[in-house]
Amino acid sequence: MHHIIADTIVMLHVAFVAFVVLGGLLVLHYPRLAWFHVPAVIWGGYVELSGTICPLTPLENRFRLQGGEAGYQGSFISHMLESLLYPPGLNRQTQMMLGVLVLAINLMIYGWMLYRNHRARRAQKHR
Repeated sequence: MHHIIADTIVMLHVAFVAFVVLGGLLVLHYPRLAWFHVPAVIWGGYVELSGTICPLTPLENRFRLQGGEAGYQGSFISHMLESLLYPPGLNRQTQMMLGVLVLAINLMIYGWMLYRNHRARRAQKHR
């Protein structure tokens, strides 16, 4: 049971990272989602730029150890997803670049959204 919980945590972790990186694209279609996405981006950027470990990582490892597994040895699901979260050769410099990249991607998306909304409001005023 512990390895199932650990695998579920990894899947949630990957989903969260995907939401942080690409969630701005969802916000373009569902603007209210920004209320969840902006804090997620802030947290993701903080974790990457500060070198902090996300609380999901030790939680997953705890369940792996309770299930008799070594940390990051487990099912097919965890092996596949963990390599996305913790690529080989991940070091502090790469982590900083990833954090800046995530923030830059989202700033561009939100900038585009603000520009698009401003342009639409201006067009409505001139009607």
